Amino acid sequence: MSLLCRLALVAAGLVLSVQALAAPNANSLRIGTLAPKNSLYHRQLMEMGEAWRTAQGEGAKYVIYPDGSQGGETDMARRMRIGQLQGALLSVVGLREIEPSIAALQSMPLLFRSWDEVDYVREKMRPAMEKKFLDKGFVVLAWGDAGWVRFFSKEPASRPDDYKKMKFFAWAGESDQQELMRSLGYTPVPLETGDILPAIQTGMINAVPSTPYFALATQIYNTAPHMLDINWAPIVGALVVTKKSWDEMSPTAQEALRAAGTKAGLNMRTQARKEVDEAVEAMKKRGLIVHTPTPEQLKEWNTLADNLYPRIRGKLVPADTFDEVMALLKAYRAGKRN
Repeated sequence: MSLLCRLALVAAGLVLSVQALAAPNANSLRIGTLAPKNSLYHRQLMEMGEAWRTAQGEGAKYVIYPDGSQGGETDMARRMRIGQLQGALLSVVGLREIEPSIAALQSMPLLFRSWDEVDYVREKMRPAMEKKFLDKGFVVLAWGDAGWVRFFSKEPASRPDDYKKMKFFAWAGESDQQELMRSLGYTPVPLETGDILPAIQTGMINAVPSTPYFALATQIYNTAPHMLDINWAPIVGALVVTKKSWDEMSPTAQEALRAAGTKAGLNMRTQARKEVDEAVEAMKKRGLIVHTPTPEQLKEWNTLADNLYPRIRGKLVPADTFDEVMALLKAYRAGKRN
Protein backbone atom coordinates (compact mmCIF):
# COMPACT_ATOMS: atom_id res chain seq x y z
CA MET A 1 0.00 0.00 0.00
CA SER A 2 1.37 3.41 -0.92
CA LEU A 3 2.21 6.03 1.69
CA LEU A 4 -0.58 8.24 0.26
CA CYS A 5 -3.18 5.49 0.77
CA ARG A 6 -2.00 4.83 4.33
CA LEU A 7 -2.24 8.53 5.16
CA ALA A 8 -5.74 8.67 3.67
CA LEU A 9 -6.84 5.74 5.84
CA VAL A 10 -5.39 7.33 8.98
CA ALA A 11 -7.14 10.61 8.19
CA ALA A 12 -10.44 8.79 7.63
CA GLY A 13 -10.02 7.03 10.98
CA LEU A 14 -9.44 10.33 12.76
CA VAL A 15 -12.55 11.83 11.19
CA LEU A 16 -14.64 8.86 12.30
CA SER A 17 -13.24 9.12 15.85
CA VAL A 18 -14.12 12.81 16.07
CA GLN A 19 -17.60 12.12 14.71
CA ALA A 20 -18.12 9.38 17.29
CA LEU A 21 -17.22 11.78 20.09
CA ALA A 22 -19.44 14.54 18.72
CA ALA A 23 -22.42 12.28 18.11
CA PRO A 24 -23.00 9.79 20.96
CA ASN A 25 -25.38 6.89 20.47
CA ALA A 26 -29.09 7.09 21.21
CA ASN A 27 -28.50 5.56 24.64
CA SER A 28 -26.52 8.56 25.90
CA LEU A 29 -27.71 11.70 27.63
CA ARG A 30 -25.13 14.35 28.44
CA ILE A 31 -26.46 17.21 30.55
CA GLY A 32 -24.66 20.49 31.26
CA THR A 33 -25.30 23.00 34.04
CA LEU A 34 -23.69 25.87 35.92
CA ALA A 35 -24.97 24.38 39.18
CA PRO A 36 -22.22 23.33 41.59
CA LYS A 37 -21.50 19.65 42.08
CA ASN A 38 -23.55 18.12 44.95
CA SER A 39 -25.86 21.15 45.03
CA LEU A 40 -29.63 20.77 45.18
CA TYR A 41 -29.84 21.11 41.39
CA HIS A 42 -27.09 18.58 40.74
CA ARG A 43 -28.75 16.05 43.05
CA GLN A 44 -32.10 16.47 41.29
CA LEU A 45 -30.45 15.94 37.91
CA MET A 46 -28.84 12.77 39.23
CA GLU A 47 -32.20 11.42 40.42
CA MET A 48 -33.74 12.14 37.03
CA GLY A 49 -30.84 10.38 35.36
CA GLU A 50 -31.31 7.28 37.45
CA ALA A 51 -35.01 7.12 36.56
CA TRP A 52 -34.23 7.52 32.85
CA ARG A 53 -31.36 5.02 32.88
CA THR A 54 -33.49 2.35 34.55
CA ALA A 55 -36.33 2.84 32.08
CA GLN A 56 -34.10 3.09 29.00
CA GLY A 57 -32.43 -0.21 29.82
CA GLU A 58 -29.08 -1.85 29.27
CA GLY A 59 -26.28 0.34 27.96
CA ALA A 60 -27.96 3.65 28.82
CA LYS A 61 -25.44 6.29 29.86
CA TYR A 62 -26.30 9.51 31.69
CA VAL A 63 -23.56 12.05 32.39
CA ILE A 64 -23.92 15.40 34.17
CA TYR A 65 -21.36 18.18 33.66
CA PRO A 66 -21.75 20.56 36.66
CA ASP A 67 -19.84 23.72 37.63
CA GLY A 68 -20.02 25.23 34.15
CA SER A 69 -17.48 22.73 32.83
CA GLN A 70 -19.18 22.94 29.42
CA GLY A 71 -18.89 26.73 29.33
CA GLY A 72 -21.42 29.47 30.00
CA GLU A 73 -25.13 29.10 29.34
CA THR A 74 -24.92 30.43 25.79
CA ASP A 75 -22.13 27.90 25.16
CA MET A 76 -24.33 25.08 26.44
CA ALA A 77 -27.21 26.16 24.20
CA ARG A 78 -24.81 26.03 21.25
CA ARG A 79 -23.45 22.63 22.32
CA MET A 80 -26.98 21.21 22.36
CA ARG A 81 -27.60 22.47 18.84
CA ILE A 82 -24.52 20.70 17.48
CA GLY A 83 -25.09 17.50 19.46
CA GLN A 84 -22.24 17.77 21.98
CA LEU A 85 -24.84 17.93 24.77
CA GLN A 86 -28.30 16.41 24.75
CA GLY A 87 -29.66 18.64 27.49
CA ALA A 88 -28.94 21.41 29.96
CA LEU A 89 -30.34 22.95 33.12
CA LEU A 90 -30.36 26.63 32.23
CA SER A 91 -31.56 29.91 33.64
CA VAL A 92 -33.30 32.45 31.42
CA VAL A 93 -29.85 33.64 30.30
CA GLY A 94 -29.37 30.41 28.35
CA LEU A 95 -33.01 29.64 27.62
CA ARG A 96 -33.54 32.93 25.79
CA GLU A 97 -30.88 31.80 23.30
CA ILE A 98 -33.48 29.21 22.28
CA GLU A 99 -36.73 31.15 22.82
CA PRO A 100 -36.51 34.93 23.56
CA SER A 101 -39.97 35.23 25.12
CA ILE A 102 -38.81 33.28 28.19
CA ALA A 103 -37.01 36.48 29.29
CA ALA A 104 -40.34 37.76 30.61
CA LEU A 105 -39.96 35.57 33.69
CA GLN A 106 -36.61 37.02 34.74
CA SER A 107 -35.80 40.27 32.97
CA MET A 108 -38.48 42.54 34.43
CA PRO A 109 -37.05 43.90 37.71
CA LEU A 110 -39.22 44.43 40.79
CA LEU A 111 -42.27 43.28 38.83
CA PHE A 112 -43.05 40.14 40.84
CA ARG A 113 -43.91 40.70 44.49
CA SER A 114 -43.98 37.07 45.59
CA TRP A 115 -43.29 33.52 44.51
CA ASP A 116 -47.04 33.01 44.22
CA GLU A 117 -47.09 35.61 41.47
CA VAL A 118 -44.13 33.98 39.71
CA ASP A 119 -45.81 30.58 39.89
CA TYR A 120 -49.13 31.93 38.62
CA VAL A 121 -47.64 33.68 35.60
CA ARG A 122 -45.34 30.78 34.74
CA GLU A 123 -48.13 28.20 34.91
CA LYS A 124 -50.44 30.34 32.80
CA MET A 125 -47.73 30.77 30.17
CA ARG A 126 -46.22 27.30 30.43
CA PRO A 127 -48.21 25.36 27.78
CA ALA A 128 -47.62 27.98 25.08
CA MET A 129 -44.01 28.46 26.17
CA GLU A 130 -43.27 24.74 26.03
CA LYS A 131 -44.82 24.62 22.55
CA LYS A 132 -42.47 27.42 21.46
CA PHE A 133 -39.48 25.45 22.74
CA LEU A 134 -40.70 22.31 21.01
CA ASP A 135 -41.01 24.22 17.74
CA LYS A 136 -37.36 25.24 18.19
CA GLY A 137 -36.30 21.61 18.71
CA PHE A 138 -36.26 21.33 22.51
CA VAL A 139 -38.41 19.51 25.09
CA VAL A 140 -38.91 21.17 28.49
CA LEU A 141 -38.78 18.57 31.27
CA ALA A 142 -38.64 20.61 34.47
CA TRP A 143 -39.21 24.18 35.60
CA GLY A 144 -37.16 25.44 38.53
CA ASP A 145 -35.90 28.60 40.14
CA ALA A 146 -32.96 29.65 42.28
CA GLY A 147 -34.16 32.49 44.48
CA TRP A 148 -34.34 36.26 44.19
CA VAL A 149 -31.46 38.30 42.85
CA ARG A 150 -29.88 40.53 45.49
CA PHE A 151 -26.95 42.93 45.04
CA PHE A 152 -23.64 41.98 46.67
CA SER A 153 -20.94 44.64 46.73
CA LYS A 154 -17.56 45.48 48.23
CA GLU A 155 -18.84 48.80 49.58
CA PRO A 156 -22.19 49.51 51.26
CA ALA A 157 -24.97 50.68 48.94
CA SER A 158 -28.69 51.26 49.35
CA ARG A 159 -29.79 53.60 46.54
CA PRO A 160 -29.73 53.08 42.77
CA ASP A 161 -27.23 55.93 42.38
CA ASP A 162 -24.83 54.27 44.84
CA TYR A 163 -24.20 51.55 42.29
CA LYS A 164 -23.29 53.95 39.52
CA LYS A 165 -19.84 54.21 41.08
CA MET A 166 -19.35 50.45 40.80
CA LYS A 167 -18.43 47.95 38.12
CA PHE A 168 -21.17 45.34 37.76
CA PHE A 169 -20.92 41.71 36.77
CA ALA A 170 -23.06 41.11 33.66
CA TRP A 171 -23.62 37.83 31.84
CA ALA A 172 -21.44 37.77 28.76
CA GLY A 173 -24.29 36.68 26.49
CA GLU A 174 -26.67 39.49 27.44
CA SER A 175 -25.46 42.36 25.24
CA ASP A 176 -28.89 44.06 25.20
CA GLN A 177 -28.95 44.21 28.98
CA GLN A 178 -25.43 45.61 29.07
CA GLU A 179 -26.42 48.32 26.62
CA LEU A 180 -29.43 49.16 28.78
CA MET A 181 -27.27 49.40 31.92
CA ARG A 182 -24.84 51.76 30.21
CA SER A 183 -27.68 53.98 29.02
CA LEU A 184 -28.70 54.43 32.67
CA GLY A 185 -25.20 55.33 33.86
CA TYR A 186 -24.07 51.93 35.16
CA THR A 187 -20.87 50.08 34.25
CA PRO A 188 -21.42 46.42 33.27
CA VAL A 189 -18.44 44.11 32.89
CA PRO A 190 -19.38 41.08 30.74
CA LEU A 191 -18.06 37.82 32.18
CA GLU A 192 -18.92 34.14 32.38
CA THR A 193 -20.25 32.93 35.71
CA GLY A 194 -17.06 31.03 36.51
CA ASP A 195 -15.08 34.28 36.28
CA ILE A 196 -17.07 36.15 38.95
CA LEU A 197 -15.00 35.22 42.00
CA PRO A 198 -11.55 35.99 40.56
CA ALA A 199 -12.93 39.18 38.98
CA ILE A 200 -14.26 40.52 42.25
CA GLN A 201 -11.12 39.47 44.11
CA THR A 202 -8.90 41.37 41.68
CA GLY A 203 -11.15 44.44 41.48
CA MET A 204 -12.25 43.91 37.89
CA ILE A 205 -15.79 44.14 39.30
CA ASN A 206 -17.04 45.26 42.71
CA ALA A 207 -20.77 44.49 42.53
CA VAL A 208 -22.54 41.24 41.70
CA PRO A 209 -26.28 40.63 41.19
CA SER A 210 -26.63 37.13 42.62
CA THR A 211 -28.94 34.84 44.51
CA PRO A 212 -27.90 34.29 48.15
CA TYR A 213 -27.49 30.56 47.54
CA PHE A 214 -25.00 31.17 44.72
CA ALA A 215 -23.16 33.84 46.72
CA LEU A 216 -22.73 31.38 49.59
CA ALA A 217 -21.77 28.41 47.41
CA THR A 218 -19.12 30.39 45.51
CA GLN A 219 -17.93 32.44 48.54
CA ILE A 220 -18.61 35.71 46.72
CA TYR A 221 -19.78 37.29 49.97
CA ASN A 222 -16.28 37.02 51.47
CA THR A 223 -15.03 39.67 49.03
CA ALA A 224 -18.37 41.44 48.55
CA PRO A 225 -19.72 41.43 52.13
CA HIS A 226 -22.56 43.96 51.63
CA MET A 227 -25.96 42.71 50.47
CA LEU A 228 -28.92 44.89 49.55
CA ASP A 229 -32.07 43.17 50.79
CA ILE A 230 -34.28 43.75 47.78
CA ASN A 231 -35.97 41.15 45.56
CA TRP A 232 -34.74 42.55 42.26
CA ALA A 233 -35.85 39.64 40.07
CA PRO A 234 -36.36 35.89 40.32
CA ILE A 235 -33.86 33.54 38.73
CA VAL A 236 -36.04 31.17 36.73
CA GLY A 237 -34.79 28.16 34.85
CA ALA A 238 -35.67 24.90 33.16
CA LEU A 239 -34.17 21.59 32.16
CA VAL A 240 -34.42 21.08 28.41
CA VAL A 241 -33.32 18.23 26.17
CA THR A 242 -33.07 18.23 22.41
CA LYS A 243 -36.07 16.86 20.54
CA LYS A 244 -33.68 14.61 18.63
CA SER A 245 -32.52 12.88 21.82
CA TRP A 246 -36.11 12.75 23.10
CA ASP A 247 -37.36 11.07 19.92
CA GLU A 248 -34.60 8.46 20.19
CA MET A 249 -35.72 7.35 23.68
CA SER A 250 -38.08 4.47 24.22
CA PRO A 251 -41.66 5.46 25.16
CA THR A 252 -41.07 3.96 28.62
CA ALA A 253 -37.97 6.10 29.08
CA GLN A 254 -39.82 9.22 27.91
CA GLU A 255 -42.60 8.58 30.42
CA ALA A 256 -40.12 7.97 33.25
CA LEU A 257 -38.10 11.06 32.42
CA ARG A 258 -41.19 13.25 32.15
CA ALA A 259 -42.43 12.08 35.56
CA ALA A 260 -38.99 12.50 37.13
CA GLY A 261 -38.74 15.99 35.63
CA THR A 262 -42.05 17.08 37.14
CA LYS A 263 -40.93 15.82 40.55
CA ALA A 264 -37.47 17.41 40.23
CA GLY A 265 -38.92 20.76 39.20
CA LEU A 266 -41.18 20.85 42.25
CA ASN A 267 -38.28 19.88 44.53
CA MET A 268 -36.01 22.52 43.00
CA ARG A 269 -38.58 25.27 43.44
CA THR A 270 -39.56 24.27 46.97
CA GLN A 271 -36.07 23.70 48.31
CA ALA A 272 -34.41 26.63 46.52
CA ARG A 273 -36.84 29.10 48.07
CA LYS A 274 -36.20 27.66 51.51
CA GLU A 275 -32.44 27.74 51.02
CA VAL A 276 -32.45 31.47 50.19
CA ASP A 277 -33.21 32.43 53.78
CA GLU A 278 -30.89 29.75 55.12
CA ALA A 279 -28.05 31.03 52.93
CA VAL A 280 -28.52 34.61 54.12
CA GLU A 281 -28.45 33.50 57.77
CA ALA A 282 -25.34 31.40 57.18
CA MET A 283 -23.54 34.33 55.53
CA LYS A 284 -24.58 36.77 58.27
CA LYS A 285 -22.90 34.50 60.82
CA ARG A 286 -19.72 34.76 58.74
CA GLY A 287 -19.68 38.52 58.34
CA LEU A 288 -22.27 39.43 55.70
CA ILE A 289 -23.77 42.89 56.28
CA VAL A 290 -27.39 43.18 55.16
CA HIS A 291 -28.71 46.59 54.14
CA THR A 292 -32.51 46.98 54.22
CA PRO A 293 -33.76 49.88 52.10
CA THR A 294 -35.88 52.57 53.75
CA PRO A 295 -39.32 53.38 52.26
CA GLU A 296 -37.76 56.39 50.56
CA GLN A 297 -35.00 54.24 49.05
CA LEU A 298 -37.52 51.61 47.94
CA LYS A 299 -39.43 54.34 46.15
CA GLU A 300 -36.25 55.22 44.23
CA TRP A 301 -35.81 51.58 43.21
CA ASN A 302 -39.42 51.30 42.06
CA THR A 303 -39.04 54.51 40.05
CA LEU A 304 -35.97 53.01 38.38
CA ALA A 305 -37.93 49.84 37.51
CA ASP A 306 -40.84 51.87 36.12
CA ASN A 307 -38.40 53.76 33.91
CA LEU A 308 -36.87 50.48 32.75
CA TYR A 309 -40.07 48.79 31.59
CA PRO A 310 -40.54 50.85 28.39
CA ARG A 311 -36.93 50.09 27.47
CA ILE A 312 -37.34 46.38 28.22
CA ARG A 313 -40.58 45.97 26.24
CA GLY A 314 -39.73 44.97 22.70
CA LYS A 315 -35.99 44.86 23.44
CA LEU A 316 -35.21 42.38 26.24
CA VAL A 317 -38.72 40.94 26.24
CA PRO A 318 -40.92 40.62 23.11
CA ALA A 319 -43.70 43.21 23.29
CA ASP A 320 -46.56 40.71 23.13
CA THR A 321 -45.08 38.59 25.92
CA PHE A 322 -44.41 41.69 28.03
CA ASP A 323 -48.05 42.73 27.65
CA GLU A 324 -49.25 39.21 28.47
CA VAL A 325 -47.30 39.16 31.74
CA MET A 326 -48.63 42.57 32.73
CA ALA A 327 -52.21 41.46 32.02
CA LEU A 328 -51.77 38.23 34.00
CA LEU A 329 -50.39 40.08 37.01
CA LYS A 330 -53.18 42.63 36.85
CA ALA A 331 -55.74 39.83 36.86
CA TYR A 332 -53.97 38.00 39.68
CA ARG A 333 -53.82 41.06 41.88
CA ALA A 334 -57.49 41.81 41.20
CA GLY A 335 -58.35 38.31 42.40
CA LYS A 336 -59.31 37.00 38.96
CA ARG A 337 -57.11 33.91 39.03
CA ASN A 338 -58.96 31.58 36.71
